[in-house]
Amino acid sequence: MMKTPLMPKATAVWLIEKTSLSFEQVADFVGMHPLEVQAIADGEVAQGIVGYDPVANDQLTREEIARCEADPAARLVLTERSIPLPKQRSKGARYIPVAKRTERPDAIAWLLRNYPQLSDPQIVKLLATTKETIAKVRDKTHPNTANIKPRDPVTLGLCTQTALNEAVGTANDRQGGGSAAQAQPRDDAAA
Repeated sequence: MMKTPLMPKATAVWLIEKTSLSFEQVADFVGMHPLEVQAIADGEVAQGIVGYDPVANDQLTREEIARCEADPAARLVLTERSIPLPKQRSKGARYIPVAKRTERPDAIAWLLRNYPQLSDPQIVKLLATTKETIAKVRDKTHPNTANIKPRDPVTLGLCTQTALNEAVGTANDRQGGGSAAQAQPRDDAAA
């Protein structure tokens, strides 16, 4: 895992304004592309961002900056912090637009028909739905059962083809040796 300073863009602004480091050195330290650092220096990017002093915030030392200013091939090294950084939060639940939520039962029906090997938790994760909804679609007790038409969740925009292929591959492996070729829907489902 590459360690980058806190507030990388603001740190880049400060390093550009207060030091004579090259764009490559600054870019390598803050984890940006050298052209983006050059755009910051030209005033095209990060307008209005106040520089964040990495020396005052124990991310760099003056000696480290002086060492890298003297040698253009040298790279800045982030100072080890005695206080651990907080862990990154997960993104949380995936948002499905209201207009797409009515299409979930169709996608559930399609997955149940074409990939019966998928477990309920896999379908929950793929379509951001609940086990209760899956059970109602499977048992045909869903309030909208009469209008449910099995449709591919990828074409509906409820999941990606990659995520579907991974879930099917996992389900096939769990059932005893499947291949990526089995990630295609059955031919009788094309109707």
